[in-house]
Amino acid sequence: MKIINIVPGFGGTFYCGNCLRDSGFVSALRQAGADAMILPVYLPLTIKGNMQTDTPVFYGAVNIYLKQVFPIMQHMPAWMEHLLNSAPLLKFAASKAGSTRAHGLEELTESMLMGKEGRQGRELDELVHFLKHHEKPDIVHFSNALLLGMAVQIKEEVGVPVVCSLQDEDVWVDAMKEPHREKIWNLLSEKAKDVDAFIPVSRYFSQLMQHKMKIPDEKLHLIPIGINPSLYEFHPLPPATPAIGYLSRICEENGFGILTDAFIKLRSQPGFENVKLHVTGGMTGDDKPFVNRQLKKLQNAGLEQEVLIFENFGLVELGNFFKSVSVLSVPVLKGEAFGLYQLEALASGVPLVQPALGAFPEIIKETGGGLIYEPNTPEALCGCLASILNDKAGLQRLSERGRKSVETKFDCGSLTAKMLEVYKKIL
Repeated sequence: MKIINIVPGFGGTFYCGNCLRDSGFVSALRQAGADAMILPVYLPLTIKGNMQTDTPVFYGAVNIYLKQVFPIMQHMPAWMEHLLNSAPLLKFAASKAGSTRAHGLEELTESMLMGKEGRQGRELDELVHFLKHHEKPDIVHFSNALLLGMAVQIKEEVGVPVVCSLQDEDVWVDAMKEPHREKIWNLLSEKAKDVDAFIPVSRYFSQLMQHKMKIPDEKLHLIPIGINPSLYEFHPLPPATPAIGYLSRICEENGFGILTDAFIKLRSQPGFENVKLHVTGGMTGDDKPFVNRQLKKLQNAGLEQEVLIFENFGLVELGNFFKSVSVLSVPVLKGEAFGLYQLEALASGVPLVQPALGAFPEIIKETGGGLIYEPNTPEALCGCLASILNDKAGLQRLSERGRKSVETKFDCGSLTAKMLEVYKKIL
C-alpha cells in the first residue's frame, strides 16, 4: 500500500506539534511495512534541522501569495516560479513575521479551498500530475482540512480515496474576520463531501468539527496522536531544583504570558523562592515583540536570571530539557485539539498542569498524568503549580502513571495499525 501524506511545511523556526505528528506518523507507517512518503506544501518541512523529504515543495508560499495579491503574477514565466520556489527563499519566508498568521490570509485561504476555481489552478494541476505520473499512490492523506480544495481533483484524476486528519483547523479559521470566517466554514463543509474518512485526534475535537463541517458519523474515525515512548528517557523523580517547563511555540496564543505571570506570583510566595522557569519551542518573527514584553516583566520582577531558554528542541535537546523540569504547563488561551508536547512530557516522566480547555481535560483523564485548573488565569495556574510542587510523592505518582499510559494507550505502533485498518476499509 502506497500512502502520500500532504503536509503543510513550516520552515523549522519553532516547535510545530502538528508537523512533528505528521513526520512521526509517516515514520511509523514505514516501520509497519507501508510505502509512505511526505509531500510538503507551502514551505519546506524541516524538523530538528533536517529536511524531511526530497520531493519538491508544491504550492510554494511565496508564489501563491503573490498570485493571490497580484493576479497578473499568475502569468509569470516558469523561471520566475522556479526561483520563488527555491528552498533558500522559502526558508527565508518562513522566518519572517506573518507566515503562520491567519489575519491577512483570509482570501488566500478561501482561494485554496476553492480548488480549481481558485487562483492556484496551475499549482493544483502540477500536484495532480506529480501524483498521477510519478508516485501513483493508493491513498492520499491530508494533514488538515484546510487542504481540502485539492481533494476532488485528486479523487477524479488520480482515482484514489482521500483521508483527512482533523487538528486545530478552528484556531486558524476562527481567528479570521467576518464575512471570511463564515464563508470558509461553509467551504469546509462543502469540501467534506469529497473525503472518504476523517481522523480527529480527540473526542473533543471530533465533536467540534463534526458540528462545524457537518460530517456524518460513518466518516469519523477517532485515532489520537501517538509517539514512540522508547525514544524518551523516563525520569520518575523530579530534579533537585524545582522548575516549571514550557514546550511549544513561544507566543501569546499558547499562553506564555499567563505562565510568565503565574511564575512571578509563585516566586513571591514562601517556599517557592528557588523555583525556575525553563522554556523551549522557538518563535516566529511575529512573536518577538510579545516575547520581549514577557522578558521585560521578568526583568522588572528581578527574575531574569531564574529563566532558562533552551534554544534548540531536537530530540536530544528535549531530553535534557525534560530532565531539568518538574512539571510542564502550556496554558493555551483557547485550548487545543490535542497537543503533542503532552505525550512527550509524560513519556519523559514529567507531569502536566493544563487549563480545563479544549482536549486537555480529556488527555489528563486518559493518562492520569497531571492536573487541570480553571479558569485559565495566572492566579489559578499559580495555585495549581504550588499544590503540585508541594507534593513530591504525588509528583512521582503522576510521573509513573503518565509514562505507563503513553506506553499502553498512545504508542504510535498500535495507533498506526488502527490507521492502516481505516485505509484498508475505504480501499
